[in-house]
Amino acid sequence: MSSPGLEGSPIPPTIEWMGDHIRLIDQRRLPDELVLVEVHSIEKLCERISTLAIRGAPALGAAGAMGVALASMQGRDMSEVASMLKATRPTAVNLAWGVDRALAAPDPVAEAVRIAADDVAVNQAIGAHGTEVVPDGARVLTHCNTGSLACVGWGTALGVIRSSHEAGRRPSVWVDETRPVLQGARLTAWELQQLGIPATLVVDSMAGSLMAAGEVDLAIVGADRIAANGDVANKIGTYSLAVLARYHEVPFYVAAPTSTIDPATPSGSDIVVEQRPGAEVVEVGGVRLAPEGMAAQNWAFDVTPAELVTGFITEQGISTSIG
Repeated sequence: MSSPGLEGSPIPPTIEWMGDHIRLIDQRRLPDELVLVEVHSIEKLCERISTLAIRGAPALGAAGAMGVALASMQGRDMSEVASMLKATRPTAVNLAWGVDRALAAPDPVAEAVRIAADDVAVNQAIGAHGTEVVPDGARVLTHCNTGSLACVGWGTALGVIRSSHEAGRRPSVWVDETRPVLQGARLTAWELQQLGIPATLVVDSMAGSLMAAGEVDLAIVGADRIAANGDVANKIGTYSLAVLARYHEVPFYVAAPTSTIDPATPSGSDIVVEQRPGAEVVEVGGVRLAPEGMAAQNWAFDVTPAELVTGFITEQGISTSIG
């Protein structure tokens, strides 16, 4: 089943509804191999979400909706399924948003398909608006993965870079590796290679030195939840980048669909930050880096205060505040 707006794209849809099951890219296998897996049960979908086979706020919104669609076809207890899905990634508001939209729809399957199609259109609108802030030849710093793999297709922050590239703006990208599970090194770098966009991988701690040397023209990141006051929960390390950008007078933009804005969450202090296994910190690719028995703290996200954000890029345009 093809996704509208992605015809001819070198990157297939991250997640698709296949009539009676779900097909998705197993992002744990990248960049070594592009593998599409079939998901036929809610339990397996929850496992895929928890282990980051699928991740990224907009993609999780589609996954949540498709999970409800699958449950409706299988006669499952919808309330139980909704709770199971929402519990897998509590910080990402799009996951709960997708679940609730499909639950409220008279036809959950049709709603899930609609959410997936809308995601691509929304992301392309974000990209078109965001092109306005990308100067010709801009050197853009990004964090985590915010491209096609984080969505059904196209991307949010990386989608802005992709749209700017297609518009002839000739951007190049500094790719933060994004410890501890290296979404930048594994996923963003792979996507940029597929798209033919010049990119250079750097360790996360190099960002400040790049800004100090005048090598960064702007930073664009995504979001997993935006509070009503504009505080932004995003992949751990985003807050540090925002502080560095403010000090070095580098514009710092957040690109996300309006579905990521959570009016029920007043501020960043009200956002529940997901705690992930310490093994992700002490191991890379199954190879232990730290001494046996070493404790590790693994906050998956941090919160960036709204005052550090230069502008929010959504499908509705660019604004300096939320609300």
